[in-house]
Amino acid sequence: MQKAAQAVIIGGGIIGCALAYELARRGMKEILVVEKNYLCSGATGRCGAGIRQQWGTELNATLSRDSVKRFEQMNEELAYDQDIEFKQGGYLMCAYTESVWTQFEKNVELQQRLGIPVQKVTPEEAKEIVPHLNIEGLIGATFCGTDGHANPFHVVDAYYKAAKRLGVVFETYTEVTGIKAAKGRVNAVQTTKGDIVTPLVINATSGAAGLICNMVGFDLPLYAQRHQALVTEPVEHMQDPMVMSLSHRLYCQQVPHGSFVMGVGDPNEPIGQNINSSWEFLEDMARQVTTVLPILKNLRVVRQWGGLYDMSPDANPILDQVPDAQGMWVLAGFSGHGFMVAPQTAVLVAQKITGGECFMPIEKFGLDRFRRGELLIEPAVC
Repeated sequence: MQKAAQAVIIGGGIIGCALAYELARRGMKEILVVEKNYLCSGATGRCGAGIRQQWGTELNATLSRDSVKRFEQMNEELAYDQDIEFKQGGYLMCAYTESVWTQFEKNVELQQRLGIPVQKVTPEEAKEIVPHLNIEGLIGATFCGTDGHANPFHVVDAYYKAAKRLGVVFETYTEVTGIKAAKGRVNAVQTTKGDIVTPLVINATSGAAGLICNMVGFDLPLYAQRHQALVTEPVEHMQDPMVMSLSHRLYCQQVPHGSFVMGVGDPNEPIGQNINSSWEFLEDMARQVTTVLPILKNLRVVRQWGGLYDMSPDANPILDQVPDAQGMWVLAGFSGHGFMVAPQTAVLVAQKITGGECFMPIEKFGLDRFRRGELLIEPAVC
């Protein structure tokens, strides 16, 4: 393994691979990506793969809006030899309580102002979009037809191949064991394959980001929390959009080959690194999804799994350098939506690192917001 690099990116998921590509195409040389397992083995490979623009903060809505444009052209832009399987079947966001509907109305006003093609729909109109939707108790819904989902493994593979063509080196099965710093700056990364001298370290390790920051003595305001998902047997096509209900804590979509992928959040899930799956999840998932989409009750489950959300205090990402360890950047805290905003997040950070003009104020995602108490609360999460 090489002993020196201009930049070391820790983490071989969507954030790390996309940033490697964006830095390389802006002319940076000697970029090294280290991943302790295989590429896409962490949060990216365990995500629900949804891509939506229906957010309640301008920053998230802008990142996702622009990322959708990138996903639409990604096969061509990255000259991918396969297909990232980006399907724009839309997102139907269902409100079963007055408080959720009030928030959705505010969200739609923001989203439409940003040019996102979203609309409010009545329960009857929602049922026209998803005929098997249970509209009992449904107050209203919002729908954006350009939302969708993609194959996370192919997206990471596309970025990996494009970055590699630009000279980026990838070292898999390479675990970071320490980070060296002196006089307030990082200068080397220690790994199981040896040390790498570098002035720039990017921490893109999702739920493990806090553990990496601890290596330079910094307590990152972030915690890891398990979220579980499952996939069913494939059946005949019956549902285009992702159906999401914050009241039921669930999302559910049918992927191109016919299986349904779905997940449900557990409000009592403890903080930690546990990624094992549980029977309690399966029971809760079945209860919630058959309430909203009763027709799915006879589907057989093929597999279930757990993954980590990297939760920030306001459900917005942290894109900043670590205090007292200049040269070490953190890209974490995406709180479950890192996959869908990764393309433009990588652009934004690459612009900042290479001294270019940022397309939006990256300072808004800074660590100092927590000290100041100026949180960017994202209301559209479950």
